[in-house]
Amino acid sequence: MDKKNEKFYDSWFFKWVVDNRAVSALIILILTFLALYLLTKISFIFVAVASFLTVVMLPIVISVLLYYLLKPIVNFFEKYFKISRIWAISLVYLILAGLIFWGTSSFLPTLQNQIMSFVKNLPDYVKSVEKQVNKVLDNERLTFLRPQLENLVNNYSGEAVKYAENFSKNIVSWASDFAGVVAKVAIAIIMAPFIVFYLLRDSHKLKGNILKTIPIKWRTPMSRILSDINSQWQGYVQGQVMVAIVVGIMFSILFSVIGLRYAVTFGILAGFLNMIPYLGSFLAMVPVVILGLVEGPWMLIKVLLVFTVEQTIEGRFVSPLVLGTKLSIHPIMILFILLASGSVFGVWGILLGIPIYASLKVVVKELFDWYRSFSGLYEESEQNYHVK
Repeated sequence: MDKKNEKFYDSWFFKWVVDNRAVSALIILILTFLALYLLTKISFIFVAVASFLTVVMLPIVISVLLYYLLKPIVNFFEKYFKISRIWAISLVYLILAGLIFWGTSSFLPTLQNQIMSFVKNLPDYVKSVEKQVNKVLDNERLTFLRPQLENLVNNYSGEAVKYAENFSKNIVSWASDFAGVVAKVAIAIIMAPFIVFYLLRDSHKLKGNILKTIPIKWRTPMSRILSDINSQWQGYVQGQVMVAIVVGIMFSILFSVIGLRYAVTFGILAGFLNMIPYLGSFLAMVPVVILGLVEGPWMLIKVLLVFTVEQTIEGRFVSPLVLGTKLSIHPIMILFILLASGSVFGVWGILLGIPIYASLKVVVKELFDWYRSFSGLYEESEQNYHVK
């Protein structure tokens, strides 16, 4: 080693900056934020990418959802029936096509008639709700609150009736405005089976192909990250769908027991909306509460009792047993994620916020584990510390 190098290694700059792990980590952090700042300045470059993603997002989401739902079934047929994977996928597709045909011919007409009947009678339902509220206002026990309640009802009842009438009259004309959306959904539905087929057939090769593009020394942690992310997504999708099915069955049975009209329709709607965490249950309550008010106070009480019982069973038994602790996300954090992602990205943010957060959590945990071992700042002392 020459004298210049010795002088450099003995200098304060090398000892306090270059050879200081905390300072090196701080410099890396600053460079990372600087790179993110520069990306915001050239965001216009990514507009084309964003436009492309908006087109392919729906078929990809549907395909991933179906992939995680059908993968265990395909694996079961392949393992226990001793058939090739392609034949197992084909058998699952045949069973799924039969179920869709049976459901379409058996339940779809009834479901469609009940939905159209509810939409057609929606203005009358709103007027009936107004009458029920007026009866409550005539109660002598609420005399001291009557002026405030009357103002509230007068301000909003007229708007509610007008909106319901417009919605009922213009539903056909409004449907034409959604022609583009329907076309996108149709294309996504047509594309999804082909995408799912190749995912089911070649998914075991996907991880290896990705790892081949990564430097050798990074392959082990990257393999761990991909496996953890796959487990998070699989647990989330399968758990949410299973909970939604159980919720739909429970609501259909309970609504039928209390004699609510359109019981099966509202049960299926509640199960479908339950796949939207937290917000889905509140959205499902709106039409049911309206119908409960229409049929009278006693029916409203029974509807609210059904929701209380269902939420208790789902929160205490169904969700913990089905989902368990796979995602390891606190319920309060889930609410924050939904609020933030929903306000920024809309419906896509609500639907994809939690799985994306779970994936980022896996990556951040892996990076932190690497930094903890690299920096040496988190080495535990041999002394045991006890909190009194």
